[in-house]
Amino acid sequence: MSKKILVVEDDPVQQQRICTALQAVDAEIIVAANGQQGVSKAVEERPDLILMDVVMPEVDGFAACRQITSGDTTREIPVVIVSSKNQEADKVWAQLQGAKAMISKPFSDQELVDQVNAFL
Repeated sequence: MSKKILVVEDDPVQQQRICTALQAVDAEIIVAANGQQGVSKAVEERPDLILMDVVMPEVDGFAACRQITSGDTTREIPVVIVSSKNQEADKVWAQLQGAKAMISKPFSDQELVDQVNAFL
C-alpha cells in the first residue's frame, strides 16, 4: 500500500514546488490550502506524514500542528514544519506544538526528499 503525504501550503508556487520534489518519493500526495483544511484532511485521510507551512491565513501552521498532534485519531502522524520562520525560537515553538522536525525555506529538493524518506 502506498504511503500518503499531506502538504499544507497556502502559496500555490511553494505548494507546486513541494509536490514536484515529492515525485521522487513513492507516495500519494494530498494538498490543503490552509491550516483548517489541513486539520480536516489529516482526520479524513490519515496520512503517513504531514508537511506544514506556518504562515497561513485563519489557522496558522503552529495551531494546526497542535490540533493534529493532540487529536485522538491523528496524534501519531508526524508533522514536519516547512517554513521561512527559522529562528531558534521558531524551532523550539514548533517542537512544543508537536512537530517532529523543521525544514527551512528555501530548501533543496534533495533535503526535502531525504527528510520525507526518513519519516516514511
